[in-house]
Amino acid sequence: MTEQQPYRVVSRHPGFELRRYPAHLVAEVRIQSSFSRAPIEAFRPLAGYIGGANRARQPIGTTAPTAPRTPDTTKIAMTTPVLQEEGEQPGAYLVQFVMPAAFTAATLPEPVDPRVRIREIPPQLAAATRFSGRWTERAFGQRATMLGRSVTAAGLQPTGAIRYARFDPPWKPWFLRRNEVVLPVVE
Repeated sequence: MTEQQPYRVVSRHPGFELRRYPAHLVAEVRIQSSFSRAPIEAFRPLAGYIGGANRARQPIGTTAPTAPRTPDTTKIAMTTPVLQEEGEQPGAYLVQFVMPAAFTAATLPEPVDPRVRIREIPPQLAAATRFSGRWTERAFGQRATMLGRSVTAAGLQPTGAIRYARFDPPWKPWFLRRNEVVLPVVE
């Protein structure tokens, strides 16, 4: 079973739930591309990183099945969701894999690929809405607009970039996929 990013539901509101996310680590890649191409282009370097393209300084648990490894690589278990947020300029996206909770900044191996960056995300309060369906810019955009309106109507103030979360592999039927739109809010 794939580990999921932990959070605690603080309260439920019309159109969203308010969640508290603990501090966590992400491996991320900045991509200049379209909304739909960004996760595809970011997948190879991120999957390479968790698959062993890293400079491990000590042995770390691996996923099964285990393939032979060189001493300087470690396989990191996949977690969900895969996150995508808009960058500072049009057509720029940040695609992130959430790292397993067992890792710290000191124990997570350094990426070999210079496009992959490790970053610690501080604890965060965020509004989230969940939906099933296709991973289109339109589907996510509609939910993002509705979430923004619901958050404002609840008297909360957005404080960061909206994140688009994908929980399932691409081969899962679209109508069974779990997706979320997450918006950080002021404490």
